[in-house]
Amino acid sequence: FFQSEKTLLYVYPRDNTPGCTLENKSFSCLKTDFEKLGIALIWLSQDSIESHEAFQKQHALEIPLLSDPELLLHKELGAYGEKNNYGKRVTGVIRSTFLFDRSWNLLKSWKNVKATGHAEKILKELQT
Repeated sequence: FFQSEKTLLYVYPRDNTPGCTLENKSFSCLKTDFEKLGIALIWLSQDSIESHEAFQKQHALEIPLLSDPELLLHKELGAYGEKNNYGKRVTGVIRSTFLFDRSWNLLKSWKNVKATGHAEKILKELQT
């Protein structure tokens, strides 16, 4: 992914949860469409490498998964903090997506997104 013009980093809460699985599958199905735009896809969560490997294998995911168990990158990106979870204020991972250029300059961010339709929405936005 370091050879692409841009990189889309998707930060998600947990492997093998319904929303995260849905969104990861959506991005996987659209991987070729993003690549045609010169955009590589990578994912980030606090889950372990072992969890990521099982998740990728179980769902045939082809996109690299990065592990950040100490939440350092999550916090740096503002993808960890207070959020609304089923009507209750909690602290946790904020589902977010970030677009970077080749030099890792942030071009755009989408924060506190919904899993359903998010990958398609971003692709459509970037195609215009």
